[in-house]
Amino acid sequence: MTYTLAEIATHIQAELIVKHDTQCSADSHIISLATLANAKQGNVAFLANKKYISQLSDTRASAVIISPDMLEQCPVNALVMDNPYMGYAILANLLDTTPNIAEGIHVSAVIANDVTLGENVNIGANAVIESGVKLEDNVSIGAGCFIGKNTTIGKGTRLWANSSIYHNVIIGEDCLIQANTVIGSDGFGYAPVNAQYKWHKIPQLGRVVIGDRVEIGASTTIDRGALEDTIIKDGVILDNQIQIAHNVVIGENTAMAACSVIAGSTVVGKNCTIAGLVGINGHINITDNCTFTGMAMVTKDISTPGVYSSGMPAAPNKEWNRTNARVKRLDSLTQRVKALEKEFENNN
Repeated sequence: MTYTLAEIATHIQAELIVKHDTQCSADSHIISLATLANAKQGNVAFLANKKYISQLSDTRASAVIISPDMLEQCPVNALVMDNPYMGYAILANLLDTTPNIAEGIHVSAVIANDVTLGENVNIGANAVIESGVKLEDNVSIGAGCFIGKNTTIGKGTRLWANSSIYHNVIIGEDCLIQANTVIGSDGFGYAPVNAQYKWHKIPQLGRVVIGDRVEIGASTTIDRGALEDTIIKDGVILDNQIQIAHNVVIGENTAMAACSVIAGSTVVGKNCTIAGLVGINGHINITDNCTFTGMAMVTKDISTPGVYSSGMPAAPNKEWNRTNARVKRLDSLTQRVKALEKEFENNN
């Protein structure tokens, strides 16, 4: 589908400013989004980060989504709004060309006789839906997915190909789960048997309970609870290749970037932001509105909202080696300082 600039302005609630010396008018049709640098006629670009303002003067876009303070510098038609990035997000949804996950129920899908199917459910090729499953209205299950016994999936939720949902999982409404994700697999529960480090597996008897409007990236794993449930609350967004261990609770609207991990029985508050490669220890509590920058290591409870960091930035190898050598001498330097302090006290 295509939309005119005037229609787009209405959809994203922007003010359309038409430059009469350009080739485009309010009735010009837009076919796609593009970057400022690569846009051409029929494209809309956006400027949300001022570091790209140097690309604005040469853009060939039909229009740019832009904030009011940048309007004078825009050489083409402008869609003016206070939050250009939100305008971009809304327009991206409007022009989205992603195909349907599945259409209808494929003949090769294996569906148990007692599965409950709502209206307009779509199930792709070679999907397996086990006994006791309930799929509510407008659910889409991609090709090769596995849905385990007694799982419930809420209205409008979509699963891309080859995702595996174990037994007794509850997934809410309007969720999006990307390909190859695993939800409800066993948590890492073992009891030591003897001094030879042999292990006895502990069955994981809890569930995974996922709220509404949750998005989960590709190849992410969420373990079922050991006794109580692993809980992902409403509005959470999880990136690709994340590990959520058993009995973790993640609060509403928390966002977590790729390759981060949360160990078992940790509670993360609502509205937190967790960057990539963050490691969060088990059995701790993190309050609401915390931000963790990339590669942070969280080892204890955090009760005060704020921004937390611990990852070391990359440095030239020689500089890093010098710093590392100094770190190794800290213990001996500490002892020397203590000895000097004691000697000073004795002399005074």
